[in-house]
Amino acid sequence: MQDGSYYRTSQRILSVFFWKIFNNRNKYNEKNIVGFLSFAMMSIFAAADILTGLWGKELVINDIVFNSFVIVTLGTFGIAEAGKIFGKNEFTEKY
Repeated sequence: MQDGSYYRTSQRILSVFFWKIFNNRNKYNEKNIVGFLSFAMMSIFAAADILTGLWGKELVINDIVFNSFVIVTLGTFGIAEAGKIFGKNEFTEKY
């Protein structure tokens, strides 16, 4: 396989996967995906802050950016859990 065709094939697979995630009929919960990515960014910021603190330097992160990730994380996981609690479940569908 040539280098260019491998790149195009992998790019096509990723684009198909991302379209499937945001399709209405899928098995993925988009809110959990967005929440996890936001949590991952917060964790990366925290690790970078700790590492630069150990090296004796200050990592300057705007509070608005970090707080935005916190709000997105809490919001998406809260919405997902509220959907599980107040949404349809097997018991209400059967009876």
